[in-house]
Amino acid sequence: MRNTLDTAASPYLIQHKDNPVHWQVWGPEAFEEASRNDKPILLSVGYAACHWCHVMAHESFENDDIAALMNENFVNIKVDREERPDVDAIYQQTLQLLGQHGGWPLTMFLTPQGEPFWGGTYFPPDSRYGRPGFPDVLNQMHAIYREQREKVTENSAAIKTALEKLSQPPEVDGPIQLSTAVLDQAATQFLRALDPVNGGLVGAPKFPQPSIFDFLWRAHVRGGEKIFEHAVTLTLNRMCQGGIYDHLGGGFARYSTDDIWLAPHFEKMLYDNAQLIELLTHVWRKTGNPLYAERVRETIDWTLREMLAAGDAFAASQDADSEGEEGRYYVWTETEIDKLIGDPSLFKDIYDVTPGGNWEGNTILNRTANPDALDDTAEAALANARQILFTVRDNRVKPGWDDKVLADWNGLMIAALAGAGAAFSEPPWLAAAERAFAFIDQTMSNGNRLLHCFRDNRATDVAFLDDYANMARGALALFEVTGNTHYLDRARTWADTVEDHYLDSANGGYFLTADDAESLITRPRSAADNATPSGNGVMANVLARLYHLVGDDVYRQRAEALCLAFAGEIQRNFMGITSLLCGFEILANAVQVAVIGGREDGGTKTLIQTYFESPVPTGVLQVIEPGTKLPSNHPASGKTQIDGSPTAYVCQGTTCSLPISDPVGLRAALADPAGAHAAPPP
Repeated sequence: MRNTLDTAASPYLIQHKDNPVHWQVWGPEAFEEASRNDKPILLSVGYAACHWCHVMAHESFENDDIAALMNENFVNIKVDREERPDVDAIYQQTLQLLGQHGGWPLTMFLTPQGEPFWGGTYFPPDSRYGRPGFPDVLNQMHAIYREQREKVTENSAAIKTALEKLSQPPEVDGPIQLSTAVLDQAATQFLRALDPVNGGLVGAPKFPQPSIFDFLWRAHVRGGEKIFEHAVTLTLNRMCQGGIYDHLGGGFARYSTDDIWLAPHFEKMLYDNAQLIELLTHVWRKTGNPLYAERVRETIDWTLREMLAAGDAFAASQDADSEGEEGRYYVWTETEIDKLIGDPSLFKDIYDVTPGGNWEGNTILNRTANPDALDDTAEAALANARQILFTVRDNRVKPGWDDKVLADWNGLMIAALAGAGAAFSEPPWLAAAERAFAFIDQTMSNGNRLLHCFRDNRATDVAFLDDYANMARGALALFEVTGNTHYLDRARTWADTVEDHYLDSANGGYFLTADDAESLITRPRSAADNATPSGNGVMANVLARLYHLVGDDVYRQRAEALCLAFAGEIQRNFMGITSLLCGFEILANAVQVAVIGGREDGGTKTLIQTYFESPVPTGVLQVIEPGTKLPSNHPASGKTQIDGSPTAYVCQGTTCSLPISDPVGLRAALADPAGAHAAPPP
């Protein structure tokens, strides 16, 4: 055998093509080799921007002695978790069943049939950090496979049974019904898990968790409780001024290693930034906080400057490391700053620059201790200093870049750019979203089927539930902003494809993989959000919006069935299904806004812009040309313009507001949709 990763397109796999380990790509050839030689499989899963993946690679996979152990006793398979989220999902679940925390690098030991019997994450080359040395692990796993085959068989069978059970609905005490009251109760229970000082969830490391804080923000908008507003804004304020944010180039790192948002692992992921752009935009619509507007602009600038790949779509990630060192590209010394900035005293005071630094002898720029805006003159001086440092930093050796295009992550960014472009009246952001959509639609599609991943003029044949869900949601965001029915048509097509190929007809909901995809040891089905919202949660949103937009009752039925299929998770893990709960809220309590008027009419544009600037997380916009009918079950069906002028109606349930023709009135109605309703007809 030899290392075959030189045939791969994935930047992560290519990183390991020169390892002395005889890495194989995931596929039947590797499993046949394991069966033929009766060898266990060592599966290593990671991604290109992963810091600890790099550490384990340098310490172990580039070590000739360790590689020899691996080659002698195992068939070694390397997987990019971003290319194969299905493989990663199965073995991450396995790790949790083994009582361990998930993460990357993921190290699993499998039978030649792919059934796991033990695993972990990062292992050092010798015993340290309370972890056994990797050579010891290799020797032990080889011995167990050779000498205790019955134990291996028992373990793998038990794990496989447990994996299959995870994809089934939990046993619950009585029927579970979702309601607004249930959403409020869940939001209240979250408060116990929040850090009241630094925001985010209690403890370290701290992840942005945008799905959770979007859920809490919706609870605030729905009921007006200040405690939810405080929880969200505290978290966003700390993140926006902390070291997890890149104060020179824009964009957020994946997580903070501490509990004060200071020291990240520096990798920047497309999905985090997409979700944070969207969350910051939602919160800005109500608060008008200029900090959030600034961070949205800077993060989108970073996205359009540094993350465009394959022409018009967006790359997956930027690495944590450069020149073999974590964070080297991003950190500074006081001496460097003293040389570059004429009078650095203000900058050093505001951005936490000290002689000894705040992280491993260097400085991670942050404004945690000085978050309040200064006067215009001082802020202009700080902006000038940041530009000087950015220009110098731009000439450093840049971190690695994973330029593969993922349909699901691009869908997240497309929706974020469409929403932010509308809210902030930035046509270039909307245009970027449309270009990215066109690339996926034209280059990463085969008829009604999407392709998950594209790089180096090669596309995978596999698409996952999340690809369809996120791209359909992006399509609906573009339809709402532009009125272009092509986007609506694509969302409907992809929703039908999901129904045809991903439906769990026995238990409801959708599988992660298609019915004609590669058969794995189990078929994952989950509504749990991770770093990205779950495909089932996003599909609940998509189906609910399609029902409100086109009035076809089949979408309501699918959305209700989907929410019901996972309602039992409220008892098992309500914190993990916030995307599904938000989808249910749109189905049950959407604020449907109908604007009757030509899209090119100035008055219509003003009403549309007022809608996009208003804080309505459950809003669904319809712009109707005069004389065009809304669906018969739309609450504003049959309503008309007043005095021939563009006219808006704000509806909830079966009731609508009186006709509104001015932006002030529409803004007031959107601020209190329930209070804006006229009495229902007799």
